[in-house]
Amino acid sequence: MEYQEFLKTKQKKVIESGFEINESELNPMLFNFQKFTVTRALKKGKYAIFADTGQGKTPMQLSIAHQVAIHTNKPALILAPLAVVGQTIEEGVKFNIQVERLRSDVFGSHVYITNYEQLEHVKEDQFSCICLDESSILKNSTGKYRNLLIEKFKETPYKFCFSATPSPNDPMELGNHSEFLDAMNYQEMLAMFFVHDASETQKWRLKGHAVDRFYEFVSTWAIMYSHPKDIGFKADQFDLPELEIIEHEVKTPLPEGQLFPGKAVGATDYNKSLRDTESLRIADTINIVKSHGNEPILIWAKQNAEATNIYRQLTAIGYDCRNVQGSDKPEKKETDLLGFAHGDFQILITKQEIASMGLNYQHCGIQIFNSLDFSFEKTYQGMRRSWRFGRKEKVTVYMVTTDRMVNVAKIQKDKQKQFKNMQAEMTKAVNKNLNNEILITSDKTEDIKTEDYWLMRGDCVQRIKEVPDNSVDIIVFSPPFADLYTYSNHIEDMGNVSDYDEFVEQFKYLVKELKRVIKPGRIIAIHSMNLPTLKSRDGYIGIRRFNAMIGDLFENEDMFLHSEFTIWKDPLLAAVRTKTIGLAHKQLMKDSSIIRAGIPDVIQCFKTKEQNEVPIEHDLLDYYVPMHEFDNFPKSIAGFNEHWGYDQESKYSKNEQYSHHIWQRYASPVWMDIDVTNTLQYSKARDNNDEKHICPLQLEVIERVIKLYSKSGETLLSPFGGIGSEGYQALKMNRKSISIELKESYFNVNKKNHRNAIEQKGQLTCF
Repeated sequence: MEYQEFLKTKQKKVIESGFEINESELNPMLFNFQKFTVTRALKKGKYAIFADTGQGKTPMQLSIAHQVAIHTNKPALILAPLAVVGQTIEEGVKFNIQVERLRSDVFGSHVYITNYEQLEHVKEDQFSCICLDESSILKNSTGKYRNLLIEKFKETPYKFCFSATPSPNDPMELGNHSEFLDAMNYQEMLAMFFVHDASETQKWRLKGHAVDRFYEFVSTWAIMYSHPKDIGFKADQFDLPELEIIEHEVKTPLPEGQLFPGKAVGATDYNKSLRDTESLRIADTINIVKSHGNEPILIWAKQNAEATNIYRQLTAIGYDCRNVQGSDKPEKKETDLLGFAHGDFQILITKQEIASMGLNYQHCGIQIFNSLDFSFEKTYQGMRRSWRFGRKEKVTVYMVTTDRMVNVAKIQKDKQKQFKNMQAEMTKAVNKNLNNEILITSDKTEDIKTEDYWLMRGDCVQRIKEVPDNSVDIIVFSPPFADLYTYSNHIEDMGNVSDYDEFVEQFKYLVKELKRVIKPGRIIAIHSMNLPTLKSRDGYIGIRRFNAMIGDLFENEDMFLHSEFTIWKDPLLAAVRTKTIGLAHKQLMKDSSIIRAGIPDVIQCFKTKEQNEVPIEHDLLDYYVPMHEFDNFPKSIAGFNEHWGYDQESKYSKNEQYSHHIWQRYASPVWMDIDVTNTLQYSKARDNNDEKHICPLQLEVIERVIKLYSKSGETLLSPFGGIGSEGYQALKMNRKSISIELKESYFNVNKKNHRNAIEQKGQLTCF
């Protein structure tokens, strides 16, 4: 495969398995933007519609299921929450689409519907199409429904998801949608776009440079909008009615022994605070109800006992109420939830887990949250039962909280902001012209070429082709460590890969070029390390043999490992920084089978099998090392010093200095005395999206490799130039530099560091 073709494979594409349909063939009752969405979904064949509440997901869902059933002459199935089943059937009547409750004998081009609780009884091979209403049921990556849905409908040719609010900053929900729709499996999506937060085992966040590409990827199998105008349609009738949110903070007595009420910062404290303040909050809720006469009112409670007490107090003073709880029989739940929509009684009391998804209560203009929930999604969905397209009058929402839970409201507001940002990113991506063309970054106008160095801006695999055969004396670099280290959002970036197999495939192209440009018998030195695996991503806790992967690539190109140096790293510092369980002291007493060694850096030196044509000769004075620098070496080496009578007062001969240095430093398989903090300053190269793992190669390591395997006047190449560490050190040691870097901010600092090295060398010469 040519390199350009390989890059195109890195562009994750969703295979379109659907069919074309003209909008004129769709239900005439659909709005234009709904027809646009339906035709887009049918063409894809597997698609998610994340349209905000009131945008008509139900008629779009019915139209999609109906069209697929006709196209395949095979039944389509809709899965929905229990109470939503009845409303969907009623919507089908409005739109002249017959929807039947699922039974044993299904046939023809019919649309059937059942609730998720019946999923285990569904015979999936009977259906050509599955539609998941309120598909946020896929949210939990280990949940019963999530796994069963993915497994059951793995072979179903047409799959569609419908949800209003995929959770902000929750990769699990979008990843599970992606896997259900066969776009990309969950683990692959994590590796491609997300970085693991080592401080919290289950927490993942979008890589800074992956934000745009992630939402572009999602937009290939999903659409998101909160209003038709988001996707370019004029639809003033979809403007929402006025929303008034009134916060009622109930003052509570101080807890015994405390000067301040405190805050509910966790689930335990929160639930205790709910119980302690129940009577005060219910009293406030009753007063709100009394102030609104006979208007329909929806009351949200967090706990069953709380809901029961509200119901008892309201019915005691004559209000017509229903209290729907999880323990109710399915028939009662459906009857009461639909009955409120039909206006059969005035007040519905229930929990967000039961009724915040899918139901249409636009006739109700008053909602009361008797207790706030930490979940933004549930709260937002609850409000949208009333605050939706179709209602003209104002919606008033009362948030009853207490001075003990002020942080709950703050968390809600923060999550709302995150959700709005996610909507904006998705909307932007959806409206882009995604033609899957790759923009190759190889702008030669940014290159700098002098007598001492040549800086190239672009993809190293492409730009290295400009370097002549057998023209480089030494190559030193540190490759991207696949998904651990992400440097830019360029598709050419070897850190932007879905897994290590893809990294290996791309790195092969570079290895071929490195062999071409290196002089016969000269060294290619690669700095790398083995990498810890993660249970949440890889399924086990262990070590990935990344060094061996690198070695295999060079040996497959008929090169061999000439030497290997291990750079000692303090395991205590690694344990504190990464919080790795395998390095934790407590595991020694708890279960020492988990304990592992710290992971050192390694320099692997490869060369071709030809002989070196130009001997590397040195001025031995370059190798003088003061005795105090050997304090950290093992005693066996210190004994060598004593045997030869070395001390700080000695006058060494050149031969003695040479032997001394080779033995103590270069012939040692472990470099114990590397200062890992001695690197080029890189903070100015970081932009706002950089990840925390950016780490330039230590200057002492570069110095030793250059000194051992090259001589004055020769040329060093770094294909991953970064901020210029290898080139900077080469110039200071009277070598020449070729440095290639893809990322613009790194390249700009690279230029400064090369210039600084020349200036510093000039200043030293003057003195």
